[in-house]
Amino acid sequence: MNFEVLDDFNGLEMGFISKNSGGYISKNKYIFEEMELTPLNQFILEQSVFGTPIFKLGSGGANILLISGIHGNELPSQAASLKLLEELINIGLDNTVYMIPFAAPKATMNNERTFNSRDLNRSAHIKNSLSNLIMQAIEELKINFVGDFHSTAKNSNPGFESIFSSRNPSPESCLIANYISAQTGSKVISFEFAGKIYKGAVEDVCNLNGVPAITCEVLSPFALVGKGSVEKSLMQMKSFLSYFGIF
Repeated sequence: MNFEVLDDFNGLEMGFISKNSGGYISKNKYIFEEMELTPLNQFILEQSVFGTPIFKLGSGGANILLISGIHGNELPSQAASLKLLEELINIGLDNTVYMIPFAAPKATMNNERTFNSRDLNRSAHIKNSLSNLIMQAIEELKINFVGDFHSTAKNSNPGFESIFSSRNPSPESCLIANYISAQTGSKVISFEFAGKIYKGAVEDVCNLNGVPAITCEVLSPFALVGKGSVEKSLMQMKSFLSYFGIF
């Protein structure tokens, strides 16, 4: 994967996971209303028209990836990721942090759960699906840890603020989840073995591949931004990074 250095943003680097997933995110008024139109955010919106951008900050240490927007209609984490990226470009990092703010810009534009009728959190094991392309990038970039950030609505699954993890075969998944829970109050949902309940979740495929991963959920109606949900998602993201000594 090729990365371009963005001199206008403190040396932030950018590459693309896919050039077939782009969308006009600003057409989704619910997430657009949550954005401050900083030069960086405007740049990200412009680049998301062409596909799924991935950003790189720092060098050395652990390679850490944060993802949001696997489900396009789960908006809080996507808005939170922009806020986090703005903060990260202004601090020194001893680790290497990668961020995918909008995994499927087209799905976000349409405020839809699926991308081209495919649930990306059930298809990370399907060769060359969009979420599988993210898995390929995780392997290519030698990512060590993954945080996947979502939202959940009342009376859905799980329907409350939570962190999914599994004890096997990557036990550090549980350690990370427990750490975030202690800091944020989010409830831990831990499975004995990754991928046993359903197949194709990004978190599960990562854990099965030996890359410790967690999925964080905040409470918000689907296709809307619940009050305080962006701030709560940002808190989960910062807690995830805090596990590695960032923040």
